[in-house]
Amino acid sequence: MASPAVAAELARLEAPSTAAADRASGYDNLLRTVAEAGSAADLNAFLDSILGDSLGIVASRPLLSAFVDRLKSLPGRDVTIEVGRHALGLLQARVVSFEEQDAQIRDTVAGAHEAAEEHLEAAKVLQGIQLDSSQRLVSDDDKVRVWIRIVRNYLEEDDTTGAEAYLNRAKNLLYKCEDEELRLMFQLSQARILDARRRFLDACQAYHSLSFSNVIVDEERLQALASAMVCAVLAPAGPQRSRTLARLYKDERAPRLPQFAMLEKMFLDRLLSTEEVDRFAAELAPHHLARTADGSTVLAKAVVEHNLLGASRLYEDISLDELGVLLAQPADKAQDYAARMIEQGRLSGRIDQIAAVVHFDGGDASGEKTSAGQADRVVGRELRRWDGNVQGLAEEVERVASLLQNTYPDFAAANLIH
Repeated sequence: MASPAVAAELARLEAPSTAAADRASGYDNLLRTVAEAGSAADLNAFLDSILGDSLGIVASRPLLSAFVDRLKSLPGRDVTIEVGRHALGLLQARVVSFEEQDAQIRDTVAGAHEAAEEHLEAAKVLQGIQLDSSQRLVSDDDKVRVWIRIVRNYLEEDDTTGAEAYLNRAKNLLYKCEDEELRLMFQLSQARILDARRRFLDACQAYHSLSFSNVIVDEERLQALASAMVCAVLAPAGPQRSRTLARLYKDERAPRLPQFAMLEKMFLDRLLSTEEVDRFAAELAPHHLARTADGSTVLAKAVVEHNLLGASRLYEDISLDELGVLLAQPADKAQDYAARMIEQGRLSGRIDQIAAVVHFDGGDASGEKTSAGQADRVVGRELRRWDGNVQGLAEEVERVASLLQNTYPDFAAANLIH
């Protein structure tokens, strides 16, 4: 409830006998007083008065604009949120007449929520801003700026579904935007969504592109590069990740970052120890350590697949029991990992389930599947060896025939069949 002094002054201003000129100056003086006092109850009473039936829209609009300016400078976040939400509630039924003021109030209230780390509430408040209206002109840059702000608030709450919905809206207008910083914020938001959705190879490419931007400072460029390196490490092992690791390994800035040690070992196909993985995990974001459907973390799965790929460089064949020991997994789990990677074209080899042995073909996998859903294994290790022997024999026969023609031309002409 408003203080007695404020209530009495509002009653005087609302009285029909008060002249219009005195009423306008009276409201201005009262607004200055209640804003300096910072009482939510007095400010709410002031709003009730200027948006009530005693004043028309023409008189209310400048008073509400003055109130919005005062709202931005209130000392406490809680007061700003309480008073701002009260104002939004009063304007809900007549927002068409006060769209500009409504948008400014929502912007201020959202800022207060963001300062209090209430990002979901901030996103909800921003969603109420009327961006497609005939009452006021909103530029494409301003529309995209609001949508990107909503996206970033959703991302702070790890709500990628809501973030992606508004990112797609911004994408449709981004080509019209001339603000380079706005484009950069879009790219960063897109990279974070890809990262959160565990599309690590796409996220790595997006982060790496950001690391070359001249709009951001060196420290932020290095942070983007570090994020790209983390995503590359967490990506599924295979030919595509190997190319990504190579590109990052050759970046001259990479050795300056703590993630380089892990990236280097993965690039060189070296087996990773538990201690190295634990040190790397200590620097990861919470969503990187989330559990997957099979109960393992994203990092643990990436390490097992990498060590399996590394084992294929060291062994021609290995029993499932020994492979399980190498991967720190039960034999059946090790077989599942190998089968899945071979099926997806990320590992070149075959599994002999009768003998419980995995045979590695050596070299890089194709990275492609056949129409039957199995990796193309026609050119296996034994077939390649046979082809090599046949080729060697044919070359030796050709060499001997050439020597005969050069040394004994008459004999060759009489006996060699062309």
